[in-house]
Amino acid sequence: MSQRLLALLSTLLLITACLPAQEQDGHGAAASANPAVISLRIGDHPLTAEVADTAPLRARGLMFRESLPPDHGMLFVWEQPEPVAMWMLNTPLPLSVAFIDEQGRILNIARMQPHSRTLHHSAGPVRYALEMRQGWFEDRGIHPGQAVAELPR
Repeated sequence: MSQRLLALLSTLLLITACLPAQEQDGHGAAASANPAVISLRIGDHPLTAEVADTAPLRARGLMFRESLPPDHGMLFVWEQPEPVAMWMLNTPLPLSVAFIDEQGRILNIARMQPHSRTLHHSAGPVRYALEMRQGWFEDRGIHPGQAVAELPR
């Protein structure tokens, strides 16, 4: 009986080892396949943002996306303010990114080109970065110094 149990356990271990690894965040928790979606506002301009608040979600970002709905983007969230840089590897959409400090103020905005490896840096430590379609901020007169409302804390 013990040999059968050992054989069964060995088979289960082999099957488990062949399954794809589940992505985990920095705390060992499984990363959500679908990020949370929240509503934000910059001045009189409402928007919807997917939240990338784990290392795997931040690493994937908007890669491989072919389109975004109007007024829709992605909010990257870090636990602590830090200088960050964004790039567009595997991202076919032209995007703009607003780097946002812990108080919710936009420090700087950068225009990013599809599939580019060019790094776009925050002007200082930030807690958030908001990616939208390229020109979204410009078209609405949004500029550094403005506040983003409803940010997760």
